[in-house]
Amino acid sequence: MTVTQISAQELFRAAYQNRYTWDENFPGYSADITYKYDGEVFTGKVRIDANLKWEVLQIEDPVAKKAIEGQVWEIAVHRVRRSFEQSHGENTFTYGETDETGAVEVFLGGKSAGDKYKVRNDVVTLVHRHIHGVVVTINTVSIYETGAGYLSNTYDAVYHDPQTGIQKGGRSEFTDEYEKVGNYYILKRREISTETDGNLSVQEFIFSNLELLG
Repeated sequence: MTVTQISAQELFRAAYQNRYTWDENFPGYSADITYKYDGEVFTGKVRIDANLKWEVLQIEDPVAKKAIEGQVWEIAVHRVRRSFEQSHGENTFTYGETDETGAVEVFLGGKSAGDKYKVRNDVVTLVHRHIHGVVVTINTVSIYETGAGYLSNTYDAVYHDPQTGIQKGGRSEFTDEYEKVGNYYILKRREISTETDGNLSVQEFIFSNLELLG
């Protein structure tokens, strides 16, 4: 009896396609935003349209606005639906080690050479990618099952210099909470706790009055 092992590409494809994304009928949405950081509170509005173009309104403070814009961009870019071929058609995939949790390493070659992931039960549990001149490593601790793909619930992230390997900034822990609005799951709260040189800072982004457009 022979056991047929699926290829590293097929293993990764299954996890990639199991991520929760918004479909082609997504109408966009608007929300109120409350941003809390270091004892300060900022309130405004955000909007992401059907084409996933976004804007942040009624926030005057430039630092707060930039922080909120960063999160709204993250929301939009992670929910866009792109086929596996669009995202990874120029990459090759090879197996690495299996860790004590049963997660399997997948190393990328080709266009994304140097990147690696870990996959367990059709979920990407580790992302190690070169992005914009830094290396980001994200460990997913827990997920939220929507029935139409998974969303990360708790995870952490750390950045390193790709040349020296030296850590850039602190390690951040994320907690995401979602609300189902119509047929779509939308982020309603994100908390980011970052420890840098023994100092802990906490950012909280609360999205309320979530309403689909159109």
